[in-house]
Amino acid sequence: MIQYHFGEFGNYSLVVKTLHTSAKTISCDIIINEGPINSYLPILFAFLVYSGILAIVIICRLVMKIGPVRNWVYKKLNPRETDRLINSELGSPSTTDSISTDPSPRLWRATSQQRLRSLDTFRGLSLIIMVFVNYGGGKYWFFKHESWNGLTVADLVFPWFVFIMGTSISLSLSSMLRWGSSKQKVLGKILWRSFLLTLLGVIVVNPNYCLGALSWENLRIPGVLQRLGLTYLVVAALELLFTRAGADSGTLEMSYPALQDVLPFWPQWIFILTLEVIWLCLTFLLPVPGCPRGYLGPGGIGDFGKYANCTGGAAGYIDRLVLGEKHIYQHPSCNVLYQTTVPYDPEGILGTINTILMAFLGLQAGKIILSYKDQHKQIMSRFLIWSLVMGIISAILTKCSKEEGFIPINKNLWSTSYVTTMSCFAFILLLLMYYLVDVKRLWSGTPFFYPGMNSILVYIGHEVFENYFPFKWKMQDSQSHAEHLTQNLTATTLWVIISYILYRKKIFWKI
Repeated sequence: MIQYHFGEFGNYSLVVKTLHTSAKTISCDIIINEGPINSYLPILFAFLVYSGILAIVIICRLVMKIGPVRNWVYKKLNPRETDRLINSELGSPSTTDSISTDPSPRLWRATSQQRLRSLDTFRGLSLIIMVFVNYGGGKYWFFKHESWNGLTVADLVFPWFVFIMGTSISLSLSSMLRWGSSKQKVLGKILWRSFLLTLLGVIVVNPNYCLGALSWENLRIPGVLQRLGLTYLVVAALELLFTRAGADSGTLEMSYPALQDVLPFWPQWIFILTLEVIWLCLTFLLPVPGCPRGYLGPGGIGDFGKYANCTGGAAGYIDRLVLGEKHIYQHPSCNVLYQTTVPYDPEGILGTINTILMAFLGLQAGKIILSYKDQHKQIMSRFLIWSLVMGIISAILTKCSKEEGFIPINKNLWSTSYVTTMSCFAFILLLLMYYLVDVKRLWSGTPFFYPGMNSILVYIGHEVFENYFPFKWKMQDSQSHAEHLTQNLTATTLWVIISYILYRKKIFWKI
């Protein structure tokens, strides 16, 4: 057996020779006709460029700390300092929003109020990586979604976005109720926001536009915003229904103080665990015509082509049965590698259950922040404990392997192990950001903080203007990583700059 690492864009020949006919001795040699290129040099160059920009910014800030310099610059520019502004969207209605009677999305120019910058920084980081990945990620394999089981960088960001949405739900609902809004009024806002998110996903951000004018015949019903809208509706309504006065602030008397962020919310946990049991039963027990029960594979030529039309097992079958083949995603990530023949939607019905679980785990992070308010060590230790628990569950479910576990990590299926693994990472990432941004204040959250404050606008904007200059232009070499990376990083950076300008002007788009 020959083992050889083939470089990108290299040209190779395999020469097979028979040395001794009688002994059937064969030699195999690989000849390099054209040497490969180092495809990772563009990443190194981009890293150096952004590091240089960061160094310049840091030096400028240090210089600005010098009194005479600062006074001269302020006198010349007369900048308007922007304090902390408003709660951002997707589960973070501001106090101004909580008493407003106008339910329509609008541009906000609001007064500032103090809140955790780390949450917006977390959201912004997830969003910016999502934008970069959606624009192509330089055409590197690790910035593309995994074909089936496993993880790449592209598979991390959507669940992180869902996670921080859950955290924001906990904090925003607590704030709104504290300010005296009735549950009926808050529920109305939850329903309206969910409806708008779904409507925007179906009408504005719909990949089937590439097939021509939208009609009911080819309208994709599931989608990212649709799933966010439904997840927000379930998690926010559940939290609103069972919330109790004093539970969030830790003022209720507890027999087990160490579990004060869990025990008061046992009805919510029962509901979520019931949903998870439903997911497990449908996934592993639902009979799917022509497929083995509990099938979790990609179909196509996977499993030696024995289950070609079984892509996604029960999840794919439910979508095709309920929504119809023409109303779901036609080009799943497994299509190229496994040559699948049936459509499959990664934002389908069954996977939404585990998206709700992911948001609820984010909600749990919000409960920790509220229950241990201003107790930084307690908050960070709880984040660490939850991360370890989720990691242990993931290790058990996957048997620490890509393919051999009970439930493999799979973004297309939004498998349980995928959710526990992503939440494990999310708790750790939130811990680090909380420590650096809000506790020690060693980092302001720049530049991710700014898109985190306008996440709906940035997400919809990057989808709508994806194929327009200056976010995209005709390339001389469509196979070049350098050109793709330059284009994708430029487009992503432009959205960061746009969000910064909007922040400075105190303009925010809320739903």
